[in-house]
Amino acid sequence: MNDINPAPTGAESGIPAEERQWAMFAHLSALAGGLLTSAVGGWGFFIGPLVIWLMKKETMPFVADQAKEALNFNIMVTAIFVILLILTILSLGIGALLTVPVMLIVGIGALVFVIIAAIKANQGIAYRYPVNVRLIK
Repeated sequence: MNDINPAPTGAESGIPAEERQWAMFAHLSALAGGLLTSAVGGWGFFIGPLVIWLMKKETMPFVADQAKEALNFNIMVTAIFVILLILTILSLGIGALLTVPVMLIVGIGALVFVIIAAIKANQGIAYRYPVNVRLIK
């Protein structure tokens, strides 16, 4: 039996279920945005969190915080992909030997972080991505 104080979950966190769900959607919407824009390069990772942040920032503080965190993270991921794409183009495709594996690593890492963030947000825990540039304050 583990008697260590567990992290608050559900109603214990004091955050209503609706807010926790919207916060979870803010993180998961990045994946949906990436899938929906995959035909044009998959640059839309930040669209879902941006829409949720704009819709809920005045009424749900936990959602606003988590959507802003997801937005900042996905802007950073999109910027990394754009920089890697530019490097590939500037090297006339030869740089793809380096940039494609880096893109795969960044993509898998982002996927893992987004899933962890969605789970934590649904538990009512404010998640902070370990690697994030907070452009939107």
